[in-house]
Amino acid sequence: MLFDIANISRDVIANDCLTKKKVSLHILRLDKVHPVVSGNKLFKLHYFLQDALTYSLPGIITFGGAYSNHLVATAYACKSAGLKCIGLVRGEKPAILSSTLKACMEYDMQLHFLPRAIYAKKDTADFVESFTDKWKKYGWVPEGGYHPKGAAGAALITELIDDSTTHICSALGTVTTLAGLITGAKKHQQVIGIPVLKGMTDIDERVEYLTNKTGTYQLMNEYHFGGYAKKTPALIQFMNNLYKQNNIPTDFVYTAKMMFAVMDNIEKDFFPPGSIITCLHTGGLQGNSSLPAGTLIF
Repeated sequence: MLFDIANISRDVIANDCLTKKKVSLHILRLDKVHPVVSGNKLFKLHYFLQDALTYSLPGIITFGGAYSNHLVATAYACKSAGLKCIGLVRGEKPAILSSTLKACMEYDMQLHFLPRAIYAKKDTADFVESFTDKWKKYGWVPEGGYHPKGAAGAALITELIDDSTTHICSALGTVTTLAGLITGAKKHQQVIGIPVLKGMTDIDERVEYLTNKTGTYQLMNEYHFGGYAKKTPALIQFMNNLYKQNNIPTDFVYTAKMMFAVMDNIEKDFFPPGSIITCLHTGGLQGNSSLPAGTLIF
């Protein structure tokens, strides 16, 4: 890895339900990579950054919304690697920048705001051609790292997962991390994805694009709590209880929904006795700053 990952730990979750069901539950604390920028994002960026350094590119250009964890991670990673960084942000520039965009600027990312109609064309050849020759020399990273290189970087996460693990669970957004886990998991390990978006119907196609194969995985649907970045009082209470009992902070967009799904399915006997489950804490804790003060106890 291009960055120090020594702080990552594998924390044990303990409660009466797990004891009763005879299931072991661990959480791989990818959020500990960096106090602000953390999780799976830096893994997905690994090979993009490596190529930029190998081929002496001036920097990286990528995309995201006003609350994009990916933008912050890219900004930090580029600054640390000595690369320039440009962020193309969905929507007009707001009167007050989000905490996410402020963090991007602190890491020297150049922000350029694009009307949503133009941003929607970001994956077309005409979009790339519309930029200056100077920008064309940059390494282009799709939103969320959604690219085979991103999946290959995510596969590096499996090197941190103990061989005794029987099930690997992760929240699912662009499917890039799921694809990496499918690629890197051992044959005896079942990969499980928990979609945080409502109504995803193209997951198989995304996995095939990212890995050039179909792969084997399972999904725990219906834990999106209304859709991307949506939440309910039950989810917030779960987050506070998890922190109170195990001292593990989660974000309401990804990891909290994943942990809620896993705990619910343990209760419902989805996992057989003797299972050793490793859940990925994919970071994104800075996203909690959008919640009203006092919502969370951490």
